Amino acid sequence: MKKFREIAAAFLLIIAVSSLIYFMYRSGSTKTNRDLAKRISELSPRGGPPETIEGLRKAIALYEDQIERNVREGAQTGAYWKILAIRLADRGMHRDALDAFERAIFYNADDAAIYNLTAVSAATVAKSIVGFSANAESERERFYKLAENSYLRALQIDETYARPMYGIAVLYAFELERPAEAVKYLERYLKIQTNDIQALFVLARAYVMTGDYGMAIEQYDRIIARTKDQNIKNEAQNNKNIIQDMRYE
Repeated sequence: MKKFREIAAAFLLIIAVSSLIYFMYRSGSTKTNRDLAKRISELSPRGGPPETIEGLRKAIALYEDQIERNVREGAQTGAYWKILAIRLADRGMHRDALDAFERAIFYNADDAAIYNLTAVSAATVAKSIVGFSANAESERERFYKLAENSYLRALQIDETYARPMYGIAVLYAFELERPAEAVKYLERYLKIQTNDIQALFVLARAYVMTGDYGMAIEQYDRIIARTKDQNIKNEAQNNKNIIQDMRYE
């Protein structure tokens, strides 16, 4: 039985190494990979994959080291693209930033922060399209869709990530006229950021847009109770008075 397990293990390793060599030659991505595959195959006297367990161990150690270096280099490249994208966005170059964010996602598809930042830039680009070209409307919709999808992807990766919750709520309330969906994300957001006064204003507005004046008034009461800024209190009270008048018209 022990002999059988050793033979089976060796057979599986041979298949794994053979597949790796085939992939490297098939892809033809770099001279380094071709050279590595050649060096692995040269460990066998007949020019094929090593057939002994010791030979396989040497081959695996050889290409695992190269793969690890490639992984580290890929991660570093992704970090550089992310940094570049952030700097471009900070300078207002959001279209160029989107190209860089796309490259950053290529290297790290599970970074929620990249998707959130992509959404911010995409929404900014969408708002900047004011009609210079004949296809301005479709282009604007495309960037808004990119923003929405990016926020949703960020939340899919990390459902407790507050920034995209607020971002997509603002997008729904102010840009896409989907206030009911804005309410859903704002309520989630305010469970995490309980004292965000600006978010309470947005939530109140979203409730007004849905026609739920009672809930809108409740949000203004929350603002009045939580803020110490008299100007903000006055603004919330004025908005509350307007809504109360609307309820009885």
